[in-house]
Amino acid sequence: MYSLGIILGSSSHQAGGLFNSVRRSAQALADLGVDVTVYALDDAPSAADTEAWKPLEPQLFPALGPQKLGMSPQMRAAIANANHDVLHQHGIWQYFSNYTSEFTRRTDRPSMISPRGMLDSWALGNSGFRKKIAGRLFEDQNLGAARCLHALNISEAQAISSHLKDATITVIPNGTDVSADQQVNRPDILEKRPKNLLFLGRLHPKKGLDELIEAWASLNQGTTDQVSDWHLTIAGWGDQEFVEHLHRSIAKTQLKNITLRGAAFGDEKDALFAASDAFILPSHSEGLPMAVLEAWGSGLPVLMTRHCNIPEGFTAQAAIEIPTDPTQMVAALRLALVRSDLRQLGVNGLQLVKTRFAWEKIAKEHDAVYRWMISGGQMPQSIWSGGL
Repeated sequence: MYSLGIILGSSSHQAGGLFNSVRRSAQALADLGVDVTVYALDDAPSAADTEAWKPLEPQLFPALGPQKLGMSPQMRAAIANANHDVLHQHGIWQYFSNYTSEFTRRTDRPSMISPRGMLDSWALGNSGFRKKIAGRLFEDQNLGAARCLHALNISEAQAISSHLKDATITVIPNGTDVSADQQVNRPDILEKRPKNLLFLGRLHPKKGLDELIEAWASLNQGTTDQVSDWHLTIAGWGDQEFVEHLHRSIAKTQLKNITLRGAAFGDEKDALFAASDAFILPSHSEGLPMAVLEAWGSGLPVLMTRHCNIPEGFTAQAAIEIPTDPTQMVAALRLALVRSDLRQLGVNGLQLVKTRFAWEKIAKEHDAVYRWMISGGQMPQSIWSGGL
């Protein structure tokens, strides 16, 4: 068996979707017998969230300076003294990218980098000047030295390829926890009063929440009885300034059927999914959103934009496409929320995650690529050929 080092900026729920996706992937790889070591910067919730990583125990290191810079001399020393066969970095544009490139130069061993959507056009344009500086200082060299880049879907693979023309790219999605015998046990959505439409995730402008609130306000002007039966719940965490902005925007609508609440994790999150009737993600940019997979795992129909990068959801009739433009979103919501097949979409979503997004399957795909990076041999099927 081989030794795998995993680097990420945070091992706590402050990492958003990475807390679930990287953690469960690492645990599933450990179940396969891989020797996994996790390196992360320490933050306020890290100690409390360590329990969720068991049987793994992330090595936590204090940040030097602002957390978002990702600088830690202690992390650098630990990785420099490690003897991994392969190193996998999740996320880019932080200083610990230097530790990955130093590892590849020192050991001549391979690294994999998961940009996690950070090389798509919307993400590159957000704080673009800072990213250009980081690219010239360290990130371009780190990405260029990686043996393999990891994309969560074909759309991200295309974005990576446009940034790094000669990159070797593997396409492996995130996963979710779902049992083979799990069933949808929900009442007929159209018969329920009231119904709950849930957004759950990081509160950030890229998530399209401003547009959703505007669309929801317009939707509730002269709505049909069926549409007015719905309540919108926005649950999540984010920068305080943006959270306060959302509170003000909701207050201006004077609507009683929209609620902004705090983050939900663990059992509280599961209860929120169980109490909801549909899930919405109006994002402008995503890698592959864990919340959508979790919604399907809970048997919920999903309303999402194409930018969520899970086209399988539309193909499997588990999701309804919505636009990002608020005016167009109103029309899409008005049609979607009264559909008679919403419950069936949730059934289809559950079947989709069972067959494509179970963690055991995802871990085996990663394992095949790691082994190929270390020892060569036949190229794994997940290596992208450059097509659609």
